[in-house]
Amino acid sequence: MPLRILFVGTGTFAQPALEALLASSHQVVGLVTQPDRGGTGKHQHPHPLKELALARGLEVFQPANVNTEESLARLKEFAADLFVVAAYGQILKMPFLAIPRLGAINIHASLLPRHRGAAPINFSILAGDAETGVSIFQIEPKLDSGPVWGMISTPIGAKETAGQLEDRLSALGAGLVTQVVDQMDQGTATSQVQDSSFVTLAPKMPKAFGLVDWTKDAAFIERQVRALQPWPTAYSFLHVQGQPPQRIVLIDVDPLDEAASGETHGIVIGHAAAPLVVQTGTGPLAIRKLQPAGKRAMTADDFLRGRPTPPGSSFGPEQA
Repeated sequence: MPLRILFVGTGTFAQPALEALLASSHQVVGLVTQPDRGGTGKHQHPHPLKELALARGLEVFQPANVNTEESLARLKEFAADLFVVAAYGQILKMPFLAIPRLGAINIHASLLPRHRGAAPINFSILAGDAETGVSIFQIEPKLDSGPVWGMISTPIGAKETAGQLEDRLSALGAGLVTQVVDQMDQGTATSQVQDSSFVTLAPKMPKAFGLVDWTKDAAFIERQVRALQPWPTAYSFLHVQGQPPQRIVLIDVDPLDEAASGETHGIVIGHAAAPLVVQTGTGPLAIRKLQPAGKRAMTADDFLRGRPTPPGSSFGPEQA
């Protein structure tokens, strides 16, 4: 007998999963999502998951706190067999998890127990992982610790950004969650307890995390640039003699296959391989594409035509 599913999610990562469950044999009885952000009218932030749900005739519930007595009472009215959670953005307490007879499962963008937390995609790239994936697990009060019902892996591309990887993982998660839900309905699902000895954490990244530390090795900085796109972005401040510091977002960089020279880290060096090269803790790093504050993204060539940056200029914190 098809399951009654209440979908609980907010971000774009969740949308393919909702679409897949709507197309399945199961009945999606509603959407629980975060309250709308921003003002009214043209200043309202778009909410594509909510728009999809309303277009499909689903009831949408947007509590400021999903764990209050009033919210829990409303959730019980959906009479769901299972809650499916993806990128919701609120802590889910035991009274919430106890409402459906099958509990709640989560679509998590890592190979658990690696990268438990809010930013698994970012940390998988930052750590230099060769592969990542999606895990469907039973939600328990402890962070991302429940038994895993299903898992799928995929290689991480050499130049893949967090945004690009999220798009791929959201599609993989949509296919995997429908398989798990089918198995739960048929009574054939099996789970595996996570090995706590392999746990790593992936907490939410604050904006300040994007400030590049040029004493790090070039390969790490390159991963940082990809891991923080499209948010919160990797950035640094360019210091050119006689000019105020300029905030620069790094979009595309490449470590050059050379040993570190005697130059100080963060110093712009002349180099035949690229127009804008910066010394890191282990060797030179070519900046291919960047975005100055208040400007469009551009190539290093285009940037240098508008702002000459001679060797000896430097990248670093705003207060050098």
